[in-house]
Amino acid sequence: MRKIGWQSSPNYGARPGDTPIDMLVLHYTGMRHRGEALARLCDAEAQVSAHYIIDEEGGILQLVAEEHRAWHAGLSSWRGQSDVNSRSIGIELVNPGHEFGYRPFPMPQMQALAELAQGIVTRWPVPARNIVGQSDVAPTRKMDPGELFDWRWLAAQGIGLWPSPKGESGDCARLLRDYGYQWDDQADLPAVVTAFQRHFRPENCDGQVDGETLSRLSGLFRRL
Repeated sequence: MRKIGWQSSPNYGARPGDTPIDMLVLHYTGMRHRGEALARLCDAEAQVSAHYIIDEEGGILQLVAEEHRAWHAGLSSWRGQSDVNSRSIGIELVNPGHEFGYRPFPMPQMQALAELAQGIVTRWPVPARNIVGQSDVAPTRKMDPGELFDWRWLAAQGIGLWPSPKGESGDCARLLRDYGYQWDDQADLPAVVTAFQRHFRPENCDGQVDGETLSRLSGLFRRL
């Protein structure tokens, strides 16, 4: 079993007693280096945190106990639930992100994530469709973990979903909502499509609804 270190963050609170822990939300740190990210996640004035941070070499630090509510998701929603922080576990992956030199996530980091996530889903009732990125739950605000994150590989490790290759077609907006994406303004639909593509069609994240995007979207429902 991989060793997990501990560095306490003051940025957490109690979960509502009747709220299940049924989501896992993945982020990238989006900062220049690990130390900068860790300092922010543990800074009481920043008021942000996550349950875990994983560095590019595969080292894991726990910052907040899973039983507590970390402050990682912000304004977000998924499958009709708007208080994502209360029902989720958040994992930060060290990566400079789109602002500071976005790059692929190294295999040691991915392997550490898979091991950690496998443990989490045995402890809590997290369905595969609720293993999401920050951009899935906040598509008009966030881009992470982004198109270089290998969701397909992670699904092959039993964490999350990857579409069936034999998806059909349908109404894109309806299918996106049925799967879990939420938005208020019709003008935001391209951003939601882009978020879906970053997760499930990373080779083309243009926000356009074409046959392949619809095929992958409908193909997800074959996996449920």
